[in-house]
Amino acid sequence: MTGKEIIYKIFKHEEVPRPGWIPFAGVHAGTLKGYNAAEVYQDGDKLFESLMEVNKVYNPDGQVIVFDLQLEPEILGCKVIWAKNGPPCVIDNPLAETQVISTKKIINKDDGRIPIVLDVTRRMKKAVGDKTALYGLFCGPFTLASHLRGTQLFRDLKKNPEYVKEIMAYTTEISLQMAQFYLDAGADVIVPVDSVASQVSPAYFSKYISGPHKRIFDYIREKGAFSSLFICGNATHILELMCLAGPDSISIDENVNMAEAKRITDKYNVVIGGNIPLTTVMLFGNQMDNIKATIDLIDSLDKCTKNVIIAPGCDMPFATPIENTIAVSHAVLQTEKAREMVVNYELSDINVEVKLPDYAHLKKPLVEAFLLDPTACAACTYMWAVAQDAQKHFGDKIEVVEYRYNNLEDISRTKEMGVKQLPSLYVNGQLKYSSIIPSLDDLRKEIEDVM
Repeated sequence: MTGKEIIYKIFKHEEVPRPGWIPFAGVHAGTLKGYNAAEVYQDGDKLFESLMEVNKVYNPDGQVIVFDLQLEPEILGCKVIWAKNGPPCVIDNPLAETQVISTKKIINKDDGRIPIVLDVTRRMKKAVGDKTALYGLFCGPFTLASHLRGTQLFRDLKKNPEYVKEIMAYTTEISLQMAQFYLDAGADVIVPVDSVASQVSPAYFSKYISGPHKRIFDYIREKGAFSSLFICGNATHILELMCLAGPDSISIDENVNMAEAKRITDKYNVVIGGNIPLTTVMLFGNQMDNIKATIDLIDSLDKCTKNVIIAPGCDMPFATPIENTIAVSHAVLQTEKAREMVVNYELSDINVEVKLPDYAHLKKPLVEAFLLDPTACAACTYMWAVAQDAQKHFGDKIEVVEYRYNNLEDISRTKEMGVKQLPSLYVNGQLKYSSIIPSLDDLRKEIEDVM
């Protein structure tokens, strides 16, 4: 049975001999061929070469073409900066100072880097499409709205609902276009990645996001393709709403307990995918850590293979050691042999000594943002942006710092603070927002309360 057949059977809710395996190798694909992130996402030949190496080395059942939530925003007027070790990052929001969506530009296949992505999709379809399911990922409608509007969108949720509905209607049309582009190029599974949607309440999700999501998944189903909804961050509070939108599958990251989530997805007969920890295991662990984490994840699901796909929790860090991803692949494809290898193994512990601030004797309010990576994680981007907006408002009357869960010291600090979910905001050592992005008005009030 080919990997593609495994994925198709999983999406049809049939019994399979093992879970599916999908490495989210976005810019990381370039690592396998010595290309940096900017090269692999701007040169079609280098992208294709890298993806073919991913297919050869990691033996995936399903494979993403790109994991780039800046593709559409860049076309629609957002400024982005490029990095050598991560995807591009939005640094400017064209609708930040206006509520008028002036042009409502509709993108086409010749815009921006879309021709590269579609050409590589067609080439991958011809080269490996008979054995590997190809995933077409694009920026989901709420995340795209966040890129266009910036942090003002979180104020709009409360104070300007009609505008939110208008911008969501617009970004949903963009999503439908991207879905069709991927379908025309031969993608098997169409995936809106709506990272920022985890940062709102269930009430706001129902009011603004559920309808657009349902429209997208109804469209994909009408076209005869499979679909998946990927919302990273702590999506626990919206899992049921995600299922009700009608995707064939959902993907979650390490913020969510996969075993508990599966009880919800099983209720709606939705496939669930996830959620090997990206940094503590895949980036900083060793091969045995990755085998152990994968086996533990499979066993936490009562060794169930139906409706299950094993994958990294999100887009893999660029510098993820190749041998670690091979270890995950081995654990999924050869589970019983891998289980024997780690029967008495304990996961490595990251422990760097850190000193927490003396919160009882601070000279001025301290805002601490605990993030994954604000350059690669859209939810983190806007959590950090709100904190920076507060810094601009209060100036030197407050101190604002960030900690990133992609370096050892900040991982240890995050653990020492007892942070449960990322991204989170603390004020004077007290948790104020956990995987919920506040409006600037709300954060200002929290800061003023401790002044």
